[in-house]
Amino acid sequence: MPKPHGNRLINRYATKTEEEINEFPKYEINTNLAEDVINIATGVFSPLSGFLTQNDLHDVVNHKRLSNDIPWTIPILFDQQKDNSLSEGDTIILTNKDTNLKALLDVKDIFTYDKKIIAQQVYGTTSTEHPGVNMLYNMQDHFIGGNIILINKDKRPFDEYNLTPRETRILFQEKGWQEIVAFQTRNPPHLGHEYVQKTALTFVDGIFINPIIGKKKSGDFKDEVILKSYETLMNHYYLKERSVMSILRTSMKYAGPREAIHHAIMRKNYGCTHFIVGRDHAGVGTYYGPYDAHDIFKEFPDLGITPIFFRSFSRCNKCGGVVNDKICPHNQEDHINFSGKKIRELLNQGKIPPEDMMRKEVAETILEFQEPFVK
Repeated sequence: MPKPHGNRLINRYATKTEEEINEFPKYEINTNLAEDVINIATGVFSPLSGFLTQNDLHDVVNHKRLSNDIPWTIPILFDQQKDNSLSEGDTIILTNKDTNLKALLDVKDIFTYDKKIIAQQVYGTTSTEHPGVNMLYNMQDHFIGGNIILINKDKRPFDEYNLTPRETRILFQEKGWQEIVAFQTRNPPHLGHEYVQKTALTFVDGIFINPIIGKKKSGDFKDEVILKSYETLMNHYYLKERSVMSILRTSMKYAGPREAIHHAIMRKNYGCTHFIVGRDHAGVGTYYGPYDAHDIFKEFPDLGITPIFFRSFSRCNKCGGVVNDKICPHNQEDHINFSGKKIRELLNQGKIPPEDMMRKEVAETILEFQEPFVK
């Protein structure tokens, strides 16, 4: 099992009474920022112990590393309107109604940074058509860097599926797993996903299936549908001693190759030794090449987690199974592609997709939900 990123698993929990923190001003933050606070506190974002300062942001944007040279590719920022009452050295309370979060932030740095530079370097474009750039431009103009301490958060839906990096590391150790491959997903599994997972699992001790849970766009599968469909697949077609599922609450940035590195780092913190990277990983539209997320790993020989690259895969009628472009000699007309759009259309009509696209049990689980899609 690898050491956490930066060699130390961050733990930023503390118990404090209302009287101890009453003197500090309160700042209400959105739920995405609250998730960042929780991910910092539980070690998912190790080695970060808080929001990026200006020096760290500069190095992340321009060099894909923190100022101490540890690989880091995605800015984790706390944005605020200009507040003349706030100074470096102050302590503030961060609150969020959705999660009942309370956290302390020790203000180390208050600064501005050209968002166009961030957009171009991180996302490869300044176009607001890109959802990540659009989110960036909608942030406030001032950033506050500094360490956080998480004091309180409420239980939330799907917490029964949620394991912290500390807990997964203990679990993997109890299972005797030395090598663990992580698979990220935002969709119910079709046969192509199963092929990728089981191919990777062949070479390691266990698989860590890690769906991203949170805000979805219209037409996406609901969180509960993704989780129940994976439970069905794992109950019927996976060895229990070789597979674990836990959720990850974080917002997608759609930063393509940079986000692939970020996703790998988070899974390293969970204790994984390998990470599956597919075609156009974390991409959107045509902003990135299909294998840019593969190529970027060459820049990080010190990342500490091994990527497993998968190119395109499909079902070949002549081979009689799922194949990829390295192993099948047959023409395209012999192939059935795993079209997420087609699977959605069939499910939306209440129909079970063909068994050469999705397991019947998985499709039936999805169709048990009256409304499986986000409206």
